[in-house]
Amino acid sequence: MRNRINLNQDWRFIREDAGLPAKLPKDWQRIDLPHTWNAVDGHDGNGSYARGKCWYARSFCTPHQPLEGGRVYVEIPAAGQQAAVYVNGREAVYHEGGYSAFRADITDLCRNDGDNLLAIACSNENKSSVYPHSADFTFYGGLYRGVSLISVPAVHFELDYYGGPGIQVTPKPCEDGGAEFELESWVVNGDDNFTVMYSVRDIHGKEVAGGVRPVDDTKLTLYVPDAHRWEINSPYLYTVTAILQRRNEDWDEVSARVGVRSFSCDPDKGFILNGKETPLRGVSRHQDRLYKGNALTKEEHYEDARMIKALGANTIRLAHYQHSQDFYDACDEMGFVVWAEIPFISVFNPDPDAHQNCISQMKELIIQNYNHPSICFWGISNEILIGGISDQLVENHKELNALCKELDHTRLTTIAHVTMTPEDSPLHGITDVESYNHYFGWYGGRMEDNGPWMDHFHETHPDICLGLSEYGCEGIITYHGPNPACKDYSEEYQALYHEHMAKMLEERPWIWSSHVWNMFDFGCAARDEGGVAGRNNKGLVTMDRKTKKDSFYIYQAYWSKTPMLHLCGRRYAQRAGETTEIRVYSNQPSVALYLNGKLADEKSSDKVFVFRVALEEGQNIVTAVSRGLKDSITLEKVEKEPDIYVLPEVNERAEGVANWFKLAGDLDLKAPMEFPEGKYSIRDTLEEISKCPEAFAIVAEAVKLAMNMKINPGQGMWDMMKSMNLEKIGEMAGSMVPEGFVESLNAKLIKIEKV
Repeated sequence: MRNRINLNQDWRFIREDAGLPAKLPKDWQRIDLPHTWNAVDGHDGNGSYARGKCWYARSFCTPHQPLEGGRVYVEIPAAGQQAAVYVNGREAVYHEGGYSAFRADITDLCRNDGDNLLAIACSNENKSSVYPHSADFTFYGGLYRGVSLISVPAVHFELDYYGGPGIQVTPKPCEDGGAEFELESWVVNGDDNFTVMYSVRDIHGKEVAGGVRPVDDTKLTLYVPDAHRWEINSPYLYTVTAILQRRNEDWDEVSARVGVRSFSCDPDKGFILNGKETPLRGVSRHQDRLYKGNALTKEEHYEDARMIKALGANTIRLAHYQHSQDFYDACDEMGFVVWAEIPFISVFNPDPDAHQNCISQMKELIIQNYNHPSICFWGISNEILIGGISDQLVENHKELNALCKELDHTRLTTIAHVTMTPEDSPLHGITDVESYNHYFGWYGGRMEDNGPWMDHFHETHPDICLGLSEYGCEGIITYHGPNPACKDYSEEYQALYHEHMAKMLEERPWIWSSHVWNMFDFGCAARDEGGVAGRNNKGLVTMDRKTKKDSFYIYQAYWSKTPMLHLCGRRYAQRAGETTEIRVYSNQPSVALYLNGKLADEKSSDKVFVFRVALEEGQNIVTAVSRGLKDSITLEKVEKEPDIYVLPEVNERAEGVANWFKLAGDLDLKAPMEFPEGKYSIRDTLEEISKCPEAFAIVAEAVKLAMNMKINPGQGMWDMMKSMNLEKIGEMAGSMVPEGFVESLNAKLIKIEKV
């Protein structure tokens, strides 16, 4: 029978390319898995993180297999980003791609009479043919999901096919209320003596269907009468087991938990689950945590899922790569509709090897996760036009979409467009449904632009099912003030932004899905903005999972059915002024506000309740009450609010823009822009401009003023941005830059001869 042996304890690790060890190194660091060497530097704000090849080593005894011809496999659920596995000095397997499982048959490399040495070289070095090679998150290195051995007899269910489970189950609802379970498994080395016995058991463990097939034709359809549907609020799971039998003996066994559901999308009705219109409203999730990186335990994955469930979300976009099986299991159990995707992201590489890597990662994603009922969408790329478009890029997308349909005709395909993707782009119409990543109100434009943009696209493309795959803004819980504004990084502006977005989405149920960017702050070593370097701080929850920002609760008010009440601004604890604004989020119809035990006001509203009160000198207790719910905070009235409440760069940026125009002189900023031959202009890419130090110094200052973003060749997010021209960056900045700013930048550049 199959036996799985956990190998997560007692490893030796060295944070350098020490070479293949001949024996277990006693002087290497002793560690347990899961492990990443970027647990701290991947997001500590030092501007970079260790990227290279590191080594892991461990000894093991060959597992005993009582059945004849036993085989031993090593299984690695993920290794970031490339890995080579050696047993007793001989290579067993090499794998490219940092987020999917892979295995190797190591039987012939093992010694049966003593210890074996397992050595694994992991590398998170940038290999251009392996995606992701440029993205807005940290590429953590290491064995961050553990390692196992699997012992099986010579005849066993398939273990070599793209890390798959060896069984595929397709439940199909029937009109009579039952369901058909289409089953298939794959057996290695079987003969006429073997059969496969299938069993379907309900949530209580009772068998509700069963059947037997020979190993050379394992396909079988079983019928389950009165089958329970997998619903968001009632995620019913059946367990399907395949047992490989030889006469009166079980030789191997695999199983899968599956759900019976139907789903579709309609341009005007949105997402439809089991015949019911169900707008998908939720979040995106990255898998890392503060000072743990992506080396999470099963309980930590489940804790993340429970927190998202408490938000009231019904969907999760699992960005931008294959996530842990533990998290997919949690989504199955808790009733999330999942968008799963590969890291084909940001900048397209025309190298044919890079396309083959995409194909390989897509095969692994689908084959390894086919049985999860939570997954309804396969995502083929994210913001891929940042690096420009080509015929080859379009054709590669068509090939990936066709591959998804070949491997899985039951699910829909999707894509996340970068905001600048034109309405007539050839990338439209390739996937079944589409979404856009829009940050109006943060990276350009105003938050109020989101709804009209979605409406316009919907009107001009009535046949496209449209979603909003990313939207959000930074919220840092140190910054506060009475007049929140874009790019002040305050908790208050983030909350106002999401107030608007939650209402906008509520009014447009035809938007098939929306995903806040992001549920949790996450590591991006290249970032340095808002006073918190090394991270993307757009999360509704801090990276350590300890603090739910006020923006978390606006979605809970809109999406959760559980009665809730939240007083905003508890970290804005010291306030100046004659009066101050108090905001309350609740899914109740009315809220009463008490100041120091006295009723200040009572209001009826929808989700957002706004009060204005005059604080008394010193400490004030503010209490909100509604239908038995209470929340209370303490605020202090002060003469002057603490300086720490305002990010210094906010004032510096305003002064910088003013100085920029002073230095521009008497330019006619309303005159048509000119683009003389041989001179730099806003139509040149950052990479082209970087060849000239004088021109690049001007551009770097402009980008810092416009986007609060530092650019430096070869550092940070340079690989993502170098192919962009300043015209596009100006479009992204939108209303964040004053009138005439882009014109003045162009006027400065056209004075400089091209190198």
